Amino acid sequence: MLHSVHTGQAAGKGPSTQVSVAYGALLAAAFLVYHFVANGEFSAILTMAVMAQCLAVALLCLQILSSGTAAGVSARALALEALSFSCRLSSTTWLNGYLPVDASGDFVYQLVDVLSLLMVLGLLYHVLVTYRRTYQEDMDSLPVLPVVIGSFVLAAIFHADMNSRPIFDTLWMAGLFVGVFSVLPQLTMVARTGGVVDALTSHYIAMMAVSRVLSGIFMWHARFDVTCAPWIEGVDHAIWAILVAHAVHLLLLGEFAFYYVRAICAQGLACKVDLQAALDIV
Repeated sequence: MLHSVHTGQAAGKGPSTQVSVAYGALLAAAFLVYHFVANGEFSAILTMAVMAQCLAVALLCLQILSSGTAAGVSARALALEALSFSCRLSSTTWLNGYLPVDASGDFVYQLVDVLSLLMVLGLLYHVLVTYRRTYQEDMDSLPVLPVVIGSFVLAAIFHADMNSRPIFDTLWMAGLFVGVFSVLPQLTMVARTGGVVDALTSHYIAMMAVSRVLSGIFMWHARFDVTCAPWIEGVDHAIWAILVAHAVHLLLLGEFAFYYVRAICAQGLACKVDLQAALDIV
């Protein structure tokens, strides 16, 4: 079971207030970007996706800094997230193929991703250095090298050609695949530590799912615009690889999302998700 050093207030009102403020800030920022930067363009939903992902990372930062412990946080998941952001930024910082076509793709999208990457690197430092004594390393043992290798191999095979640069098209696709499977070490750690997920960790996982939903909606809408050099005549494998990756991510988080929503309805934003208890009840 995950350890916690929250005080009674931090375990109750504290997280609820913090999460409410964080969600409010996201909604305000999303409103400003959508109306005053993107001018209401639909493609801004892709920028909303990375903003939700940034909020997820910020909530995890808030958890570690407010609790003074790295218990329940997977360093391997964070490392995969850092790699995912880096691969994506290798393309989006100077190429336009995978960016929103509205003005938010000119600087906001990249700025949010850079901020997310910096926070993830900071989290890794806190987990592996500052709060090393509380890091449950023995529980965070899911092999990630096969995930990385598999992601790059699949990306080399199924990448699109939106940048017309095979290396950077491959890196973008690899970033997508790595990001999808980055949730596995965290979910595995949750299972190994008793199935109880801290409130802010729950919101972190949930917001990653929200980010993937928004990104998936955009990709479905833009499915006829994503091009590739097909292996099979008439089959645009790249967009299907992208859509399947989004679906797999949501499938991995599907059970957690159900119990997360149920816990929020029962306990409010300060809820902890007890997957083991929920499964025992079922």
